[in-house]
Amino acid sequence: MIPPRTSMIASRLRLARLRARTRGALEAGRDVRVARGAQVRVDGGRVRLGDGCLLGPGCRIEAPGGTVEIGAGARIGGRSVIVALSSVTVGAGATVGEWAVLSDAEPSGADAEAPLRLQPLRPEPIAVGDGARIGAHAALGPGARVAPGAAVGSYAVVPTPPRSA
Repeated sequence: MIPPRTSMIASRLRLARLRARTRGALEAGRDVRVARGAQVRVDGGRVRLGDGCLLGPGCRIEAPGGTVEIGAGARIGGRSVIVALSSVTVGAGATVGEWAVLSDAEPSGADAEAPLRLQPLRPEPIAVGDGARIGAHAALGPGARVAPGAAVGSYAVVPTPPRSA
C-alpha cells in the first residue's frame, strides 16, 4: 500500500506535467488530484479545475476551442471523456462515472445527401448541475442539461434537445 503522502506528491507532479503541456490554458485550484494516465489536451480552449476535484485514472479532457469547467469537489471517473468545442460545465460536487462521455458537438445533419463525417459540427453547451451524478458508460450530447442533484443512470443517453424551427 502506498502511503497517502506519496500518492499526493505523485498527483501534484502529474498536475504540474499537465500544466506544462497545456502552456497556461489549464487553471487548477487547490488540492486537485490527478490519477495516473489522466490527460488534458487544450488547442485554443481553456480548462478550469476547481478546488479538490479529482481526475480519475485514464480520463481524458479535450478542449479544442471550447471551455471545460470542473467545479470544486467534482469527481471525473476513470476512462471518461469530456470534449468541448463550445463549453462543458460540471458543477461542484458532481460525479461523472467511469467510461462516461460528455461531448458538446455532433454533425448537423443538414444535408441528407452528404456523408455524416463531412457534415459541419453543431456545438451546444453541456451543463451538469451541482451534486449531480452521471452513471458509468452514460453519454451526454450537445445541449444536454442535468439538474442539480439529479442522477443519470448507467448506460443512459441524454438526447440532444429538439431544435426550434
